[in-house]
Amino acid sequence: MKAAPRNYQARMQRVLDYIDQHLDGDLDLETVSRVAAFSKFHFHRQFSATFGLSVHRYVQLARLKRASHRLAKDAQSVTEIAMDAGYDAPDAFARAFRQRFGQSPSSFRKSPDWAPWLAAFGPLDNARSKLMQITYEQDDVMIRDVPPTAVAIMEHRGDRATLGDTIQRFIAWRKAAGLSPETSPTFNIFRSERIPANPADYSMDLCIGTDRPIDPDDAQMKAGTIPGGRCAVLRVVHDTHNLEPAALYLYRDWLPASGEEARDFPIYCRRHFSFFPNAPAHEVVVELFLPLK
Repeated sequence: MKAAPRNYQARMQRVLDYIDQHLDGDLDLETVSRVAAFSKFHFHRQFSATFGLSVHRYVQLARLKRASHRLAKDAQSVTEIAMDAGYDAPDAFARAFRQRFGQSPSSFRKSPDWAPWLAAFGPLDNARSKLMQITYEQDDVMIRDVPPTAVAIMEHRGDRATLGDTIQRFIAWRKAAGLSPETSPTFNIFRSERIPANPADYSMDLCIGTDRPIDPDDAQMKAGTIPGGRCAVLRVVHDTHNLEPAALYLYRDWLPASGEEARDFPIYCRRHFSFFPNAPAHEVVVELFLPLK
């Protein structure tokens, strides 16, 4: 990368770091533009063009993310957390929180639903990933013998724009069945391109590991198995909402160089939801599996 673009990115990175470290402070446009050493008259457009969201939106999401951590981990009252997040009253905070995560703050504190939480912070994660040149190497891929896994499957067929509705039905079914993502593995099987030429051709299976029988009259779920066998496995810890760069690396770079051949089963992933006692947040790591002969 040439010096000028590298310097520009460093200034933008400095802004993100400053915001994350000063969430209790005054993060108006004049302050953050001064951190980047850009004119305040242009900085808001520069920030939006670089990250895909406004400064105000980034700050709002960052404060809500910290607030959700505190709800899940700390003993602070909801009112205190609301004030720390920049809200003048707890009811305004509760409305914003419910709109973003589909749960009230008190409900989230009692039983957090992490899937909508992860989806809500996609724009925040995407913004940070814009400055991260993610590259993979041969050593990042492991070949593993994977045992067959019994799963319950919810099929999504059709425009990817409606995938969110399918995900919400999947979450509701999983909750009703008492299958927590922390104890029952969650898989996605990608049966089509991420963005097919005809949007109606998009196809993906949402799966949760279980060997319990599925009611034959269940209109949403069916029983199935992810077959065992050799797989190339690539861990993704950056932008886990978009696995296309990792999949492209496996197909374009790793597979030809490895001498391996792909098996007749789609590429799929497992999402690992982990809670670390000393970590400030709920984190997710994705393993991408390319089945091999």
